[in-house]
Amino acid sequence: MLPTPSAHPGPWPSRPDRLAPEYYTAVRVPPDVAALASVPDTLAPGSPAKVGILDLAFAVRGGRTELVERYQKTPLQIMRPLWIDPAMPGMSYVYLMATGGGIAQADRYRMDFRCGPGTEVHLTTQAATKVFRMEHDYASQRVHLTVDEGAYAEYLPDPLIPFRGSRFYQRTEVTVAPGATAVVGDTLTAGRLARGERHDYRVLATDLHIARPDGTVLAIDTLRLAPGAGAHGDRVVGPGVFAGHDHVASLFVVSDRTPAGELADTLHGALAGLGVLYGVSVLPHDCGAWVRLLGDSPVGVAAAHTAAWDAVRRLLTGHPAPDPRKP
Repeated sequence: MLPTPSAHPGPWPSRPDRLAPEYYTAVRVPPDVAALASVPDTLAPGSPAKVGILDLAFAVRGGRTELVERYQKTPLQIMRPLWIDPAMPGMSYVYLMATGGGIAQADRYRMDFRCGPGTEVHLTTQAATKVFRMEHDYASQRVHLTVDEGAYAEYLPDPLIPFRGSRFYQRTEVTVAPGATAVVGDTLTAGRLARGERHDYRVLATDLHIARPDGTVLAIDTLRLAPGAGAHGDRVVGPGVFAGHDHVASLFVVSDRTPAGELADTLHGALAGLGVLYGVSVLPHDCGAWVRLLGDSPVGVAAAHTAAWDAVRRLLTGHPAPDPRKP
């Protein structure tokens, strides 16, 4: 049975107050998002059910990766880790869930994942993340992934779908120790396309920051989408973002298991001929490679993203990516 914060004799007492606003509130909120801050006529930020927190720590126990610390606060939660990969039986698979079905106005989420030395962890969501329509304030999510020496961690959530009128900011901070491997991906859709909601959100902003434990920056990826905001409209449909397509996905791989050039060549080879637009480049300091791809078919983009993940997994571990077992 997993320990509770009050019963755990280890590091729990030294953990910060997770219910303090400074813990779950996003920092350096982009101006386009911060300008929308207000007191909603529904539940305000910090109210019950408006703060979702997930704090997980992993360590090697008995030859496989185990979840050794867990703190969760609804609407964020997990069930239990699974070991579903016959090729990598020690890897822990964790499905992240939101009991509310999506992100609503004034929601403040924070997720921390600490992968200890030598661990093998795969983190994904149970389904797509839906950002609901908002009339007041905005929603934010902070994600912190720490990968210690010798660990192999994958953070591959399902697509983010912004509804009409939604306002959302997400900051993902990844800390990768030398000798560790982190595979971080994301997919963004233009909206609820079946309902005709194509770029109908109010504002959508994301920041990805990847660094070493000493603060050395390895990659920064910034996205600012404000449809219909004057000159900002080109930042949504222009060649620098969606380029007229409906789905954009990225995959960042930080690893010293193989040269960055070989990683980039592997990504190129995996995506060639799959019918999506894509670009691949190495990361600074020869620390890895990344790819961004565009497409109009959600099935095609998902297949290409999976193909890139599978190729990276085979190169770095010698094993294929498994079926994630989602409906």
